[in-house]
Amino acid sequence: MTKAISTCPACQGKLYIASLACPDCGMELKNTFDISSFDTLDNEKFAFLLSFLRNRGNLKNVQTELQISYPTAKRKLDEILIALDLFEEDAGFSEKEEMDMRNWFTDHTSTKASEIIKTKLKENGGRVIVHTVRGLPCEIYVAADGSSFESDKLPIKPAYRFEVFDTIVELLKKQNGRARKGNGRNYKLGEENCDDTTVVGYIAKHYAHKEDGASVFDPVFVLAAVLEWADIAKNERGELVLTANYRAKM
Repeated sequence: MTKAISTCPACQGKLYIASLACPDCGMELKNTFDISSFDTLDNEKFAFLLSFLRNRGNLKNVQTELQISYPTAKRKLDEILIALDLFEEDAGFSEKEEMDMRNWFTDHTSTKASEIIKTKLKENGGRVIVHTVRGLPCEIYVAADGSSFESDKLPIKPAYRFEVFDTIVELLKKQNGRARKGNGRNYKLGEENCDDTTVVGYIAKHYAHKEDGASVFDPVFVLAAVLEWADIAKNERGELVLTANYRAKM
């Protein structure tokens, strides 16, 4: 069966469906029927969409199947969203300077949290969307220096280095695989909900090297989402818990 077309080949005007026919009984309905927005996609966009759905939204697998680069896959996805009137300027990946992942070394044999996350980022073209425990999407991408990462939800300079994840895992190991996230918005470093038994307090003291009594930045809602995405720690309400898979690697 021929795929419906949405544009007149003679004048380029918008087409509509004038009749529908049943092949079984021969009944025919005449009216003005709208063409589906999916029928407006050209063959190349339609093939990409089928690959995207077949691979359950995994752009890495789409890249492999269609033999295209990450920037090309990202551009094609945006083009489809625009064609279907689903594109939002502030949604999904923002336009950032691309880092050449081919020249970015990661140790895929390492059990360090930082290397596991770097390896997964490289596999996904250097940037991903992770989700917080409340379902909030966060964009994570490799910074230009290659040793740190940035996020649309972490407006802080300098950007966090990947070693911050090793700091968090260090705390979890000390506390039998689990630790409270803590609260750095309403408490100062050293106070009950922001001491070094909490993730936010431990980061402030052992990564940022702040002193007790200092005000701290609280990045845990994003960092916890990354750790869960990497299958290193479960992002539960109020605490982080090392996953069984990561415990086995240790």
